[in-house]
Amino acid sequence: MAAMIEVEGLCKRFGSIQAVVDVSFKVERGEVLGFLGPNGAGKSTAMRMITGFLEPDSGTVRLEGVDIQDQPIASRQNLGYMPEGAPSYHEMTPLGFLGFIAGIRGFSGSEAEDRIATATQQTQLGSVLYQPIDTLSRGFKRRVALAQALLHDPEILVLDEPTDGLDPNQKHEVRTLIQEMAPRKAIIISTHILEEVDAVCSRAIIIAHGRIVADGTPDELESRSDRHMGVSITATRETCQQLMAGINALDGVAEAELDSRGLFVKPVRGSDILDPVRVVVGQSGLSVADIRVERGRLEDVFRAVTIPSGTGPSGTGDRP
Repeated sequence: MAAMIEVEGLCKRFGSIQAVVDVSFKVERGEVLGFLGPNGAGKSTAMRMITGFLEPDSGTVRLEGVDIQDQPIASRQNLGYMPEGAPSYHEMTPLGFLGFIAGIRGFSGSEAEDRIATATQQTQLGSVLYQPIDTLSRGFKRRVALAQALLHDPEILVLDEPTDGLDPNQKHEVRTLIQEMAPRKAIIISTHILEEVDAVCSRAIIIAHGRIVADGTPDELESRSDRHMGVSITATRETCQQLMAGINALDGVAEAELDSRGLFVKPVRGSDILDPVRVVVGQSGLSVADIRVERGRLEDVFRAVTIPSGTGPSGTGDRP
């Protein structure tokens, strides 16, 4: 059975800039794929091609097995897309705009009203339905764009920076909504906010200079961090300094170093050092506030794969 979203060999060039280079992946029903990358990495260009709003130089995209270039209308009937910048008709009200979208989608009468009511409830737009979109805050404009993407209850969602500009409470609401929808949909979320991956994504792809440089679950990506399986000790600086010699002498310890919380103990790759560290702390008689194993930091992995050592900006990325 075909994946809900199949991307094979996508490439796109703008003049001398190679924006997307041989991007391939699949998304199954029930997956929330985080599409990560620094600004200008090629995320939005790739998403425009995936949704059929930009023609690739080469490569194919199939939505539910339907090629978007061979059947552009049929392939996108079950697609909801929230583009970069949340475009809309700013002179319209959210209610008028969603009514316009409902008509385009083929809904009328009570069915259109029900669809609009559901989408506005999902995105918490009730308080601004009758205001011109141009007068709304950035966060509300994004919620209007999200509502139009959800209006027809599509099985495929492609959301470009869905929480950009939202306050913490609004971000929580949108993330909760995505989690609730996830089991019955295939969802791609473009973001440069790494906390979004832990919050909603079952898998993440990191793109840099137009290429995929990492692909895995959040746990798999975090395991590539130098801090994976390291031990953090929260204690006073004096206590940490007294512990360092004993901890550094342990087998499996690469290095113990002071940090902002206290002491971080970096393991030799593959070593489980928690129990030996606890023994050293216990035998010392010193008081510590906390000892815990770290999963690893996605930020470290992100930087490692998007800024290779010895290289600088390449000048590739999304078209302005």
